[in-house]
Amino acid sequence: MLIGMMGSGKTAIGKSLAARLEVPFLDSDHEIEAAAAASIAEIFERDGEAFFRDRETEVIRRLLRGAPFVLSTGGGAWLAERNRRIIAASGTALWLDADLELLWERVRHRATRPLLRTADPKGTLARLLEERAPLYALAGLRVKGDPRFSIADMTDHVLRTLAAHPDILEPAR
Repeated sequence: MLIGMMGSGKTAIGKSLAARLEVPFLDSDHEIEAAAAASIAEIFERDGEAFFRDRETEVIRRLLRGAPFVLSTGGGAWLAERNRRIIAASGTALWLDADLELLWERVRHRATRPLLRTADPKGTLARLLEERAPLYALAGLRVKGDPRFSIADMTDHVLRTLAAHPDILEPAR
């Protein structure tokens, strides 16, 4: 499971990682949107964040019942203790840790981030990063992002981290 802030590369790295590992890639936000027939922004606006977070937990629980795959979660999914327990019971969380400037560069031109629809979106992003980092640090693994890395470079970095923990990539017996 890939966790981290919006813009940390969970989807891009997740797709690349899944291709390299020859397993499916799933994105919990996309699964929520498909189930709701609405975008994340629309769900937030129509039903509120609490409703969205409940659906997020339901989707993560359902997805983790399947065969091995790479899962990208929404930036806030890991914050809920219930989600951390579900993820820990079913796999390993890997935090894609990116600093504020890298995150801002990646998200500043995207209108699809409901939590950044504020008067000071970069300040909001900084606050979210500061609040969330201690919880992300609870993940079993961490890979630090580097703005010089391509998607392939970052995927290589993730694979090296996973290789240091062979029990993660070995099939269950």
